[in-house]
Amino acid sequence: LSKSWKGETVFINPPYGDISSWVKKAYEESTENGVLVTMLIPSRTDTKYWHDYIMQAASAIYFVKGRLKFDNGTVGSNPAPFPSVVVVFGGMRWSPGPRTGTLERA
Repeated sequence: LSKSWKGETVFINPPYGDISSWVKKAYEESTENGVLVTMLIPSRTDTKYWHDYIMQAASAIYFVKGRLKFDNGTVGSNPAPFPSVVVVFGGMRWSPGPRTGTLERA
């Protein structure tokens, strides 16, 4: 979070305990340095960071249909306890507001 991402294309699956700091950083890097940032985060549309950064500057928002499942190498997989979303900052901006859609699992 302390380094510049200028000149980079970035994918982030941030630690879920500090999502707001990563969303703010993605927003800042896209608006100040023109960085293209793609994030996989929980879909928490009720949070302050969602409205302050994602709804203000995301170029695309793709809601994941269903819950992601994590394979830990043992029998079965564990579904995430929350819905997920892919958020894109930078690149082409659609007006008005972000482009939205739904991603389906293959």
